[in-house]
Amino acid sequence: MLDINTLRQVPLFTKLPEQRLQWLLEQITEIWLEPGEIHRQEGDPANHVFVLLEGEIRITQKEGNQEVLLVTFKPKTLFGELPVLMGEKNFWVTGKAVTRSHILELPNEAFWELLSSCTCVMTDILQTMATRLQTVQSISQHREKLVSLGTLAAGLAHELNNPASAGRRAAGQLRQTVQVLQPLTIKLNQQQMNDAQKAFLSELQEDAIQRAKTAAKLDPLTQSDREDEITQWLEDRNINNAWKLADNLVTAGIDIDWLLNVQQKVGDLLLGDVLTWIQVTLQELDLLEEIEHSTDRISTLVQAVKDYSYMDQAPLQEIDIHEGLESTITILNHKLKQGVTVKREYDCHTPRISAYGSELNQVWTNLIDNAIDAMNGQGEIKIRTVCENDFLLVEIADNGPGIPPEIQSHIFEPFFTTKGVGQGTGLGLHTVYRVVVGQHLGDIRLFSQPGKTKFQIRLPTTLSS
Repeated sequence: MLDINTLRQVPLFTKLPEQRLQWLLEQITEIWLEPGEIHRQEGDPANHVFVLLEGEIRITQKEGNQEVLLVTFKPKTLFGELPVLMGEKNFWVTGKAVTRSHILELPNEAFWELLSSCTCVMTDILQTMATRLQTVQSISQHREKLVSLGTLAAGLAHELNNPASAGRRAAGQLRQTVQVLQPLTIKLNQQQMNDAQKAFLSELQEDAIQRAKTAAKLDPLTQSDREDEITQWLEDRNINNAWKLADNLVTAGIDIDWLLNVQQKVGDLLLGDVLTWIQVTLQELDLLEEIEHSTDRISTLVQAVKDYSYMDQAPLQEIDIHEGLESTITILNHKLKQGVTVKREYDCHTPRISAYGSELNQVWTNLIDNAIDAMNGQGEIKIRTVCENDFLLVEIADNGPGIPPEIQSHIFEPFFTTKGVGQGTGLGLHTVYRVVVGQHLGDIRLFSQPGKTKFQIRLPTTLSS
């Protein structure tokens, strides 16, 4: 049975006089939980604080489909006070019993009365709160970085998959092309040709390659018409796979006059093999170009990641703010493809600034990613930079629905979020504020109305380490 002596075993209540302990007994409700039983869930009203007399309570927070462990409370511990002291209406975590647990529940009204009437309790709780808040923020900041890393990793995997798949496909087709081209070259060399014909073939190959490099891209209708024309010309001369040859020949800028010249120089007997040899050569060059383009794209993405993270570079250094913005946009490109356009208004005369590059890139990631989400993947993001005396202004705006006026003053607070339960920690903008204001001694301001939300970040051009 709960009595005064039991309450005195809780360090928080040790110094309370007997009269106040007796009052506390009248306010408290006792509950018992079996292992695995939920005490409170994310989103439940934060209308009580709790004292764990016996057992263990595990505190978790949902992140997507996963539950992240924050802390495990041991006996004789007060918990659940943070949301109440911070004025939150709902719990942002879930508590679950690990072992059979005995919990005392104290209504908010009684908790506030206890604080106001007992200095010793207030001192202990504020000290505990400060320690816990630092711990939770440290964990949450680490999680925020992991969430950002997960977002970037998913985007990078998506972006890398396309060029990697294209390169792999082209390499496979190139293998098949080589298997055709080598025997065909040997076959032509074994044909009875005079010196003039052999010289012509060498010039012919070079001419076809040059035509392919400079050929203008045709619209689909013109391309189709010319393919039909060349296919008919080839079929009239009993050339096998006429439709297949026509595609590459037209793309390379080859016309009927060019084909007539080849026929005249090599004759009807060699015409089919010569044109096939030219077509396979052109196809081989196309595949090599596709592989080169794919590897260039992969190299660009890898460089973007290195630029984004400032790999192998000192934390505080002279940086070009535009490079950080561009590497962030490159890494988030998979989300932009859904229907978001980015308009840039960069001041080319802005100086390099002294800053923590990787942390600032996390700021750009959070703001741009939030803008994309706010617009449901459809809209325009405008990024503007300009130099203002000793500060550099970076402005990120979107034409989404805007942020309601009643919550604008809260968006930089820890744990504040407009998302549903389990859809985020609400630390994204708090992290932005911490990096801009706390770490870089800068300033961040929000202007929002329906159709236009604008974040203005001002960073000093010089920063001491």
